[in-house]
Amino acid sequence: LSQRSRCANEEVTLKILNFLKMVIFYWGESLLSMVVGKTETIPTKTNHSFQFAQAMLFAIEEINNSTDLLPGISLGYNIYDTCGSTARSVGVALALTNGNEAVSVPSEAPSTVIGVLSSLAQLVKHFGWTWVGAIRSNDDYGNNGMATFRETAQQLGICLEYSVSFFRTDPPNKIKRIIEMIKLSTSKVIVAFLSYFDMDVLINHLSQYNLTGYQWVGSEAWIFDSHTVEMDKHHILDGAIGLSIPKAQVSSIREFILDVKPLSLWGHELFTEIWETLFSCKFKQSSSSTKNQRECTGQEDLSGLHNSFTDMSLMPIFNNVYKGVYAVAHALHNILNCNESCNYKVKLDPFMILQHVRKNHFITKEGDEVYFNENGDPPAKYEIINWQPTENGLQRQHLLHFHLSADIFFLQVPVSVCSEKCPPGTRKVLQKGKPVCCYDCIRCAEGEISNITAFIFFRYRKTPIVRANNSKLSFLLLFSLILCFLCSLTFIGRPSEWSCMLRHTAFGITFVLCISCVLGKTMVVLMAFRASLPGSNVMKWFGPTQQRLSVLAFTLIQVVICILWLTISPPFPFRNLKELKDKIILECALGSTVGFWAVLGYIGLLASFCFILAFLARKLPDNFNEAKFITFSMLIFCAVWITFIPAYVSSPGKFSVAVEIFAILASSFGLLVCIFIPKCYIILLKPEKNTKKNMMGRGAQNTL
Repeated sequence: LSQRSRCANEEVTLKILNFLKMVIFYWGESLLSMVVGKTETIPTKTNHSFQFAQAMLFAIEEINNSTDLLPGISLGYNIYDTCGSTARSVGVALALTNGNEAVSVPSEAPSTVIGVLSSLAQLVKHFGWTWVGAIRSNDDYGNNGMATFRETAQQLGICLEYSVSFFRTDPPNKIKRIIEMIKLSTSKVIVAFLSYFDMDVLINHLSQYNLTGYQWVGSEAWIFDSHTVEMDKHHILDGAIGLSIPKAQVSSIREFILDVKPLSLWGHELFTEIWETLFSCKFKQSSSSTKNQRECTGQEDLSGLHNSFTDMSLMPIFNNVYKGVYAVAHALHNILNCNESCNYKVKLDPFMILQHVRKNHFITKEGDEVYFNENGDPPAKYEIINWQPTENGLQRQHLLHFHLSADIFFLQVPVSVCSEKCPPGTRKVLQKGKPVCCYDCIRCAEGEISNITAFIFFRYRKTPIVRANNSKLSFLLLFSLILCFLCSLTFIGRPSEWSCMLRHTAFGITFVLCISCVLGKTMVVLMAFRASLPGSNVMKWFGPTQQRLSVLAFTLIQVVICILWLTISPPFPFRNLKELKDKIILECALGSTVGFWAVLGYIGLLASFCFILAFLARKLPDNFNEAKFITFSMLIFCAVWITFIPAYVSSPGKFSVAVEIFAILASSFGLLVCIFIPKCYIILLKPEKNTKKNMMGRGAQNTL
């Protein structure tokens, strides 16, 4: 064990040296990024840094004692001190790559956390926070992270009200400007891409101004560590949420990490520093000892300590260090063709090792599956962390892998939007000079339709007016009407064998499905009225199951008619040479005219039957009698198709297609407007009438 570049409050970056130097640097994007050059994205102190070192040593010692993995080969290591500096981390990594100890000038950190930050944007979107502020560390981690988040957020429709950089050594006037910006902002959500050190300083400043009531969304650099929230005595971070590494456990690693006494056998000064810090004592040989300070014996009991050194909350990170070391060992095992022994003559090339690391696929002793994609990245597994206030301070809640639920995190989800959603009947107008999330809502011009109204029934499906009018049949009717509108598209384009058969059969089946739903709704109204009479139990013979079966039966009859038509003499494309002398018109011949009129006749029969029943039920004593609207809709439907017949027969050539399309669209609009517009009017404009009491007239009780 060696230690270099010593400094106060040291932070250790781990390196597996030996012949693995090049591999570690180039593999910074994967799990080994926890080992290499990523310490400033992990909440660490001197104690945590030593824990990371111990986790690496634990894995190396396990591998060196193994007879199955790299038999006859021992892995070596060196420990380098970055002093909390990204620049030092990169410099050492480049020095190892070049095979010397010189420090190079870095351009950016060896590893990024793009996957985490993109997931973070998805988390913000999940809660509907489209208007957020952002604070980032003024370094590669914060700046690159913010760029990634901003790009993903823009794709998801999230706007940033402000984005400011912060560093722990910033002058007081800059920090004051940042605080003033937060106070004057309208967004209530703050996304923080800050290192552990920067977050501690920022929280301290925010506490002085009592800036509470904001929803903090944290990057993995600080959200994972309990020390940050322990410092938050003013409840700045109440409800903070973020992503981190999932829970993990490595057997025996806790005991290994806490066992630091072997260092004393080497006379290592690292042991002295750790021991003196843990027990607030001084060894005799320490030059900084004072007369009033307790003397260390070296035999103090670690089991009685309760501090960050004995805290194993960073076990997921230790597990990643552990798996990272094993990944490199497995790659070497494969390259050296190790079986009972290894081929020592193989010349190791860093890029060869890198490729084998990427191809790794193994199971750890704890049962974790380790593998990487084509970019060398492990599968994205993150844990959602939420800090909630309790009697004992902030407590960390865990929710694994994006199983989001607003009720789990908050009693009431905070709202952070620049502008509220525009209600139906209005449209958005962007505010000049502001992001797209900021807009005004103005009424739609005459003839324009709000694009939200096609989903009113689904959104208000639990309200009395929808439930009172047989919601299941209503949704089926809406679906069939969509199919009816789509049928008109089959009449467009050059006729082919398939399009000719499809246009008439699809039209016939979808319209029967539509009329069957209307007929079912009409029969429910009549049955419900009869069921309200004394001694009647007719509704048990026409419940929801019977209603659906009747729709299915009526539709199957039309399907059989269409199959017979297509089997005996189906429609086919032909060239009309008689209509115009100088032009050839491509048309669809009906094939069997009997089949065509049988399809139309069956639709007419169902429509007539439905109209008669609706007419008889139009004056039944309900406060909202649907039969009235069905009567009007079927009146329009029958009128359209009665006028269609002579128009279709007398229309020459291509005009017959236009007549049929018009009939399809006109009858579909008639059903849609007459049956659903009255309900939408009450749902949107007269909500006070959308109550169970108002819906229940003398005969309505059994329709609910």
